[in-house]
Amino acid sequence: MTPEVFLQDKAAAAVKAIYGADVAPGSLQVQVTRKEFEGDYTLVVFPLLRISHSSPDATAEALGKYLVDNVPEIASFNSVKGFLNLLFSPVYWDETFAGIASDEDFGQLPSTGRNIMVEFSSPNTNKPLHLGHIRNNLLGDSVSRLLKAGGNNVIKATLVNDRGVHICKSMLAWQKLWDGKTPQSTGQKGDHLVGDCYVAFDKMYKAEVKALMEQGQSEEEAKKNAPSLKEAHRMLLKWEQGDPEVRELWAKMNGWVLEGFAKTYDALGISFDKVDYESQTYLLGKELVQKGLDMGVFEREPDGSVWCDLTADGLDRKLVLRGDGTSVYITQDLGTAERRFASYNLDSHVYVVGNEQDYHFQVLKLILRKLGFSWADQIYHLSYGMVELPEGKMKSREGTVVDADDLLQSMYEEAKKTSEESGKLADMSEDQREELYHMIGLGALKYFIIKVDPKKTMLFNPKESIDFNGNTGPFIQYTHARICSILRKASEQGISFGAEDITNDLVPSAKEIRLIKLLNLFPSKVAEAVQALSPAVIANYSYDLAKEFNQYYHDTPVLREEDGGLLRFRLVLIATLARVLRKAMDILGIRLPERM
Repeated sequence: MTPEVFLQDKAAAAVKAIYGADVAPGSLQVQVTRKEFEGDYTLVVFPLLRISHSSPDATAEALGKYLVDNVPEIASFNSVKGFLNLLFSPVYWDETFAGIASDEDFGQLPSTGRNIMVEFSSPNTNKPLHLGHIRNNLLGDSVSRLLKAGGNNVIKATLVNDRGVHICKSMLAWQKLWDGKTPQSTGQKGDHLVGDCYVAFDKMYKAEVKALMEQGQSEEEAKKNAPSLKEAHRMLLKWEQGDPEVRELWAKMNGWVLEGFAKTYDALGISFDKVDYESQTYLLGKELVQKGLDMGVFEREPDGSVWCDLTADGLDRKLVLRGDGTSVYITQDLGTAERRFASYNLDSHVYVVGNEQDYHFQVLKLILRKLGFSWADQIYHLSYGMVELPEGKMKSREGTVVDADDLLQSMYEEAKKTSEESGKLADMSEDQREELYHMIGLGALKYFIIKVDPKKTMLFNPKESIDFNGNTGPFIQYTHARICSILRKASEQGISFGAEDITNDLVPSAKEIRLIKLLNLFPSKVAEAVQALSPAVIANYSYDLAKEFNQYYHDTPVLREEDGGLLRFRLVLIATLARVLRKAMDILGIRLPERM
């Protein structure tokens, strides 16, 4: 039972005893006491004035006195202008902690029975994953874990954008410039090779535009008339017509990229329950285009293109099919959404996509609603801010991106350097040290990105993220390792302990009560994070818990305690804290080492 529910029940009983009136406990407003006032939780008295027929202060005074006199878990009270602040007694926190320590599922919310799909990553197969993709992947994975902790059935999905003119650009550059080279012949990771082709196409295209402008064409005309761009569009048309030669090259180069992606996903600890490919879904969208034409939702222009007029809704006209019959992004998004809701009986679909696509998802939901799909309002766009570097934004086509594989390697090297400087790993095997370096490097990267609210643009600083002090992943990992070290030493000394060592005979200190209060917040923090779809809530809760433990550890040398009962209580306390830290950080996809 949460503190809020406990106080609602007791307050309802107090109202009955004092005023003879029945109130539904759930209707009473209980909230965490504001920091500037003394108390743990606050009962809002104003709604009860119609029953008490008294002033706010008198009503609060009467209720507070009754609760202190009749409920041993409540130690004291004070009232401030209609707000009754209640302070729990050590007895309450003892009982609460006993429940936490004995509950292996603590923090896991009850099942909602809801089916939620989370789509994230959704890369283009014309370039490797980069820092922007990393934020997308880490957000998508942690949001999926968060929703699962919130009691939902979660399907992690990705839609690989493996067709389109951008794919044809890389293919064209490979044909013209790569002289048959492959990942096998060059030793280069496949997604990197194809990404280089994409950058090369852009250079070739810009040179053609410059030449056409020198011949007298305007910049707009030159961009449309560049031969390489026209050739890429012709290649796309051939692909959609099933041209064997184009399809063969497409399959070969996509295979290189997908193999490269798989290695990067594995390094990030990312997996999917469902993988769709745009090459297999864009036709579904075409069927919906015909349905929209039949319903009068869409209209066909003389050039054969199909549009949806959304001007009456405050938007603009949206192209849903080109004049040559080829699809645009929204075409396949329409079809894919329809199939997923039908196939998985979804209650909600979360798209983890950057905020530059806000308008796209606004249009997607509106068109689906116009097509008669009642579930359109259950689509949610988790719009996140871009990741920037000290030198500014990244641009894939210009090759000015932070490559995901390079970043992961640099994080590993930074973790290795920092760990070796500590001089505490001499008795670990080489394999153990290697695993630890990867764990710390990846934990630092994940935490640094996830701790920022998704809606905010963030500045990434690799060196700052690996710091073993402050609000970082390694700080929390080190805190967990420190707790494990204490527990190992206790075991070596033959000290056994368990939840049965939590008794009312022991009065927790003020510092221990602070730890118990923080532990007790975990389920509500999960609920808060689920409501906001923000794993940052869990990240910063984990930091608060680790920081509070380190202060406690500094002031309370656990293993030096001579009172056996108190020693065992404290070991249960820190063991429970380590377990909650593991649960919280697992929501973020971060592993915690037992030694550092």
